[in-house]
Amino acid sequence: MKKLPVAVSIAKRRNPRSAVWGTHTAVRGTKTKIMKIKAIIPIILTMITLSCSKKEKVDLIVHNATVYTVNEDFATAEAFAVKDGRFVAVGTNAEILGKYSADSTLDMQGKFVFPGFIDGHSHFCSLGENIVRYADLVGCRSFDEVLERLQAHAERYPSDWLLGRGWDQNLWPDKAFPNNSRLEQLFPGKNICLTRIDGHAGLVSNSVLAMLGFDKTTRINGGLIELGTDGEPTGILLDNAYDRAKAIIPKLSPAEKCRAMLAAQKACFEAGLSGVSDAGASIENINLMDSLQTAGVLKIKISAMLNDDTATLDYFLPKGIIVKERLSVRGVKLYADGALGSRGANLIEPYTDDPANRGLMINTLGYLDSICQRAYDAGYQVCTHAIGDAGVRNVLKVYAKFLKGKNDLRWRIEHSQVVDSNDIALYGLYSVIPSIQSTHATSDMGWAADRLGPFRVRYAYAQQMLLQQNGWLVNGTDFPIESIKPLYTFYAAVARKDLDGNPAQGFQMENALTREQALRSITIWAAKGYFEERNKGSIEAGKEADFVVLDSDIMTIPEMQIPQTAVLQLFVSGERVY
Repeated sequence: MKKLPVAVSIAKRRNPRSAVWGTHTAVRGTKTKIMKIKAIIPIILTMITLSCSKKEKVDLIVHNATVYTVNEDFATAEAFAVKDGRFVAVGTNAEILGKYSADSTLDMQGKFVFPGFIDGHSHFCSLGENIVRYADLVGCRSFDEVLERLQAHAERYPSDWLLGRGWDQNLWPDKAFPNNSRLEQLFPGKNICLTRIDGHAGLVSNSVLAMLGFDKTTRINGGLIELGTDGEPTGILLDNAYDRAKAIIPKLSPAEKCRAMLAAQKACFEAGLSGVSDAGASIENINLMDSLQTAGVLKIKISAMLNDDTATLDYFLPKGIIVKERLSVRGVKLYADGALGSRGANLIEPYTDDPANRGLMINTLGYLDSICQRAYDAGYQVCTHAIGDAGVRNVLKVYAKFLKGKNDLRWRIEHSQVVDSNDIALYGLYSVIPSIQSTHATSDMGWAADRLGPFRVRYAYAQQMLLQQNGWLVNGTDFPIESIKPLYTFYAAVARKDLDGNPAQGFQMENALTREQALRSITIWAAKGYFEERNKGSIEAGKEADFVVLDSDIMTIPEMQIPQTAVLQLFVSGERVY
């Protein structure tokens, strides 16, 4: 027989009528404990409330993440707090959750957080106009494909003008410039301007040549009208000659410009860009950016370089440097030479594949000197486009007059693609900042040696050499000339390969950047390139809360996976914009 528990056995002996006397006693004891607990609960809740009330209230807490702060020590963190659009603290999960409370708390579930990417050299307004107006000719593998895309665009967007951008004859079987004869057959009498990938050359129709008054006798300083074997213009215009053509294209209306800027912003946010440059902006575009930002519809942060036209300089330089919440105006954009792909970059020695050609200077040294003087007097940076080694050398000569030696004026040479071996050290001597585009190296590497020869090409896209001169540089995409994606910039800087993984060993890997250098070049150094490193470019207390969330850790994953990394979220000044 199963024995009764001792307590029940004793109860039966004491009170035969109640075999559960001891059980009743236990229940009464339990009820007493429950009553005591009920009495304590309000005290516990009060303690919790008091504890919470001691926490500092913020707008947003992000935790359970891998946070690359990109601070001076390149430290990582797990969490941070945001208030009034700025980071207030960065640390461990326990530190942030223990000290702060917020109505909005984001558990990143181990995802990867970086400072918002900043494009150090781009063309924001041009991107918007491209989106709403131009046929996309990027990646066409033949002139036949160009024509197919133009026909599709013309059917979809009928207009008096047929515009396209992005063709590159270096991708075609014969690698030769086209002429406009087939355009005239397909689109007789049409006004056509087709901009080459670099923006320094274009193909135009005969009607455009007639409007410009260009014929075989026309000469353009800093430009070229290409003639065919019959001695007549082919429709190919280089640099200043093509600028004349672009100038007669009807301008966008104010409403169209608004739509274009918002379209560009959308594309930038999707790419993870919280801030961009606009490398050469007019009065109208800068004022429109300002008004749209004031209205709260243009949220992206823009650093605008002034166009060098007289009206723009006369309007802005007397005002001095302009720094607003989302807009800064403190640089002047100049042009020294053309582009390497169209053989307009100015070289010290002739092109290896065109021995009669050294390229050209778009502006004289006297002109560059005069604008540098105006910028210097106004306290503005000078940011000069120079691609060929002669173009770079000429800019360094002009800069030396004003910079004299070590300084913190942060005058820049945009692109710095081909630099003579004797001139690289001058970047350090005069504190000239290289503003590079890593994807230019991987776009050009298939034909750069043809243009430059085996020795000169070693000092082309020499990004690590240039970085060492001052210890930092600015990186950008040059969109819409290259892809808008900063992750492609990061990948090209580190791997020196195209998106197919070629060449297998990388292109001139002695000039690759480390992953830390590459990340800094599209965050804190890009901000520093515009004197904005105290407010943005890293995840640190007091700085503007611009950050991007990625699905992969670009600092550790295999390099071929970097371009496939997805942007999950983007915050600008603490506001989720994507």
